[in-house]
Amino acid sequence: MAAAAGGAAPELEPEPPRRGPAAEEDEEDEEQAAATAAEAELAAELAALRSADARRLVLSPRRLSGPLPAGLSQWFPALEVLDVSGTGLAELGAELLALPQLHTLLAKNNRLGGPGSLPKGLGQAPLGRSLRVLNLSGNRFAEVPPALLELHGLQSLSLGGNRLHSIPPEIQELRSLEFLYLGGNFITSIPPELANLPFLNYLVLCDNKIQSIPPQLAQLHSLRSLSLHNNLLTYLPREILNLVHLEELSLRGNPLVVRFVRDLTYNPPSLQELAGRTIKTRNVPYAPSDLPENLVRYLSLASNCPNPKCGGVYFDSCVRQIKFVDFCGKYRLPLMHYLCSPECSSPCSSASQSSTSQSESDSEDEASVAARRMQKVLLG
Repeated sequence: MAAAAGGAAPELEPEPPRRGPAAEEDEEDEEQAAATAAEAELAAELAALRSADARRLVLSPRRLSGPLPAGLSQWFPALEVLDVSGTGLAELGAELLALPQLHTLLAKNNRLGGPGSLPKGLGQAPLGRSLRVLNLSGNRFAEVPPALLELHGLQSLSLGGNRLHSIPPEIQELRSLEFLYLGGNFITSIPPELANLPFLNYLVLCDNKIQSIPPQLAQLHSLRSLSLHNNLLTYLPREILNLVHLEELSLRGNPLVVRFVRDLTYNPPSLQELAGRTIKTRNVPYAPSDLPENLVRYLSLASNCPNPKCGGVYFDSCVRQIKFVDFCGKYRLPLMHYLCSPECSSPCSSASQSSTSQSESDSEDEASVAARRMQKVLLG
């Protein structure tokens, strides 16, 4: 009897009771009952709030712990504003589609972004025709949902703080858009089609990974505010001066603010280009019958050198250069422009270098126009 010789035997811990299938089923039943009770409580609360002329409804996390209630459109037929922000929703159900007067839907800081996050048939439903403001910021969308691109009456779209890597060219289908917020994503480029939004006033693309701005954005003649801070921009296209209504341009946190880039890569002009330049600069007369059709077309593609003291032209061979332009008499921004040869360049390779008199005079001329157009440039 070893145990008796060595003292009392150690006490063994009792085994936890084994849960059988019946116990697990009971637990599932309890969870289902709790969810049903929560839905019933929400339905009762909404029923107490409902009114035939109710226009605005805010469903807080305290009120909404599951999907949207099925009777929403019946209880609030005149609903115009619905806020379900911060409720943890993973999908916006079909209950929304039957709200014919809903013009503002706020669903920020949820778990939307997976398959089925948006109801099917959104663009063809009454909601698709009535919706004007949609805020889906702070969710998990990895791409702009195709269903949103069918909301042709949408005036404000916010998708900030998601996981977007690109802007689809189909964004141009949202012809009524006035406000577009895409900040805080992983966007690397801007499609030129974005310029086909005729009423866009505010464009927010901050806190992304954008490296360049397409010159086509100069077609956004209604644009008043352009937020580009905290990106990877090293220059701005010269065409940005054509944004005649722009009042605010935010550029802080970009490489162009802390260091300036100059690319003097230059491919010598071909013999064809040299001949074309000579014809254009010396005004050599010619008729379509004098030259082959392809050469006549080629001569029509001549671009004037922006250097006012040059007067030259170029076709395919040009110098891409950063030019410093004064805004509001205070800020100097690098704009991209194209010259016909390196001899037209001015030594402005860094922010600390002083410009030649020619460059300064050009900047002053452009600043006199730009200062009237742009009232607020944020660099720091």
